[in-house]
Amino acid sequence: MDPRAIEELLPAWRESAPVESPVTSDELWFLTTRGKIKAPLTPPPLRNAGKYVTSLQKLSVWLGERAEEAGAQVFPAFPGQELLWDGERVIGVRTGDKGLDHNGQAKSNYEPGADILAKVVVLGEGPRGTLAKQAEARLGLTQGREPQVYAAGVKELWQLPDDRFKAGSVIHTLGYPLPPETFGGGFIYGMAGNVLDIGMVTGLDYKNPTTDPHNELQRMKEHPAIARMLDDATLIRYGAKAIPEGGLFAMPRPYADGLLIVGDSAGFLNGMRLKGIHLGMKSGMLAAETLWEALQAEAFDRATLASYERRFKESWAYAELRTARNFHQGFHNGLLPGLINAGLATVTGGAGFGFINKLPGEPGYARMVKMGWQPKETPRAKIDNVLTFDKLTDVYNSGTMHEENQPSHLIVSDTNICKDRCTVEYGNPCRSFCPAAVYEPLFEKTDGKFEGRLQINFTNCVHCKTCDIADPYQIITWVPPQGGEGPVYTGM
Repeated sequence: MDPRAIEELLPAWRESAPVESPVTSDELWFLTTRGKIKAPLTPPPLRNAGKYVTSLQKLSVWLGERAEEAGAQVFPAFPGQELLWDGERVIGVRTGDKGLDHNGQAKSNYEPGADILAKVVVLGEGPRGTLAKQAEARLGLTQGREPQVYAAGVKELWQLPDDRFKAGSVIHTLGYPLPPETFGGGFIYGMAGNVLDIGMVTGLDYKNPTTDPHNELQRMKEHPAIARMLDDATLIRYGAKAIPEGGLFAMPRPYADGLLIVGDSAGFLNGMRLKGIHLGMKSGMLAAETLWEALQAEAFDRATLASYERRFKESWAYAELRTARNFHQGFHNGLLPGLINAGLATVTGGAGFGFINKLPGEPGYARMVKMGWQPKETPRAKIDNVLTFDKLTDVYNSGTMHEENQPSHLIVSDTNICKDRCTVEYGNPCRSFCPAAVYEPLFEKTDGKFEGRLQINFTNCVHCKTCDIADPYQIITWVPPQGGEGPVYTGM
């Protein structure tokens, strides 16, 4: 965590905020199949002196308590299901019903959702927000913007038997196990209490439909340099999350009549620095300043709330994101061009190869290559349930819980596409891209035609939203499940 925003908001935060440790060391490794090359110098974007290793879950709880002390009311377990409208103006949010069975019928414990009205709705739903998607589609908030590009971050927490990896130690990796044409890399952070935070980021603009973010993390742990760190260690938590990597030009218009969008939902993340906590906080602070101005003027229309974007463009958050504006797009043709572009960006103020200001982007799902039935599989990790684990075991370690007798929160608009087209054209990549084994295509070829069904094990879902993003036909929609259900993020 870069502390710049939290220091502006709560100057005395160090006295009680639950950070794990100041960053004490930085390393960048390039991994080969069996060896590693340590970079003699850490690139400037990955130098973390003055930054902190933290659990976002712990920090969020602490910030929620500070908000309540200041008079805010926090209502967990009430997910926003849809926006409420008056014409093209957002006037509130409808929360989801509870106590529906799998057919959508009320059970004995049924509790209807509530309509919460507001002068302004501020959406901070994380990446690919359900309500933000509704607003973007209805109001054209992404018109004239580059497509948002995402990565999938999959990580595990391990309890080490000793202090072999010091709290505050940070390692980032490139190379193995990802092929050169796939964006991504690994991270290893030392947490307090001899806990190791280890994960893999895989760009969701990969070409091979058998790419599997969960499998790439397991393969990363098989590397000798990583496996040694985990000798006699115990896996204690698992999780996954989508990451908005598109940068400055992929950010939607973050305001409309009665609406502001903040954080990952609005693309406030610096992919070059692998940081978004401080930018998410700053976006909320800028939104609060805008709301204060609107409340004083009693004006909540688009023209008034547009000052949110003006404040952003005048802030250090905009200046920072501008220096990373062409980062992810530079990897369009592979690792080496991407690294060269990133190096150029550090001396050109972020331009890199985009000398005319920007490199064009495209949706990640559009880059997936059709391979036909029985595509060439990416290498698979050897699962031993000591160092490496299958998806269902990791789902167990995520603490994920969903009531089975409820409507699925993963909606596939046309499963015939899965059967008739996806099996032939892509080999059902949902089997691979989901890090929780949610999608189980039960299709068999009979007389030259595929028959069967798509089984959706929605109770496995770890809420990463990868399926909503990576599906090549864009027919999967992730919506919030029954309130309060999903993974347990303790320590994550």
